[in-house]
Amino acid sequence: MQPSQPTVQPLHPRLADPTLPALAGTGVWFVASAGLFAARVVVGRELDELFWTTTAGWVIGLLGYLLFRWQRSAARRGSRSAQSGL
Repeated sequence: MQPSQPTVQPLHPRLADPTLPALAGTGVWFVASAGLFAARVVVGRELDELFWTTTAGWVIGLLGYLLFRWQRSAARRGSRSAQSGL
């Protein structure tokens, strides 16, 4: 006798949507970058590698989110070159 495979329920659409985590992560990088820039203005702290790392974090996060939105809109339009499953 074969053991039965458990059925897995699909995730709730709100939990499967990557929009909120992508924007939250990008926002965290932006807040860190803004805080380091404010430290530069108020205290005179140098803009070192940490500032540039956080700036690159939110810029890359924003570009990734925009690419995701572009692909999703292409999939919804029915474009042949769009990714499927978005």
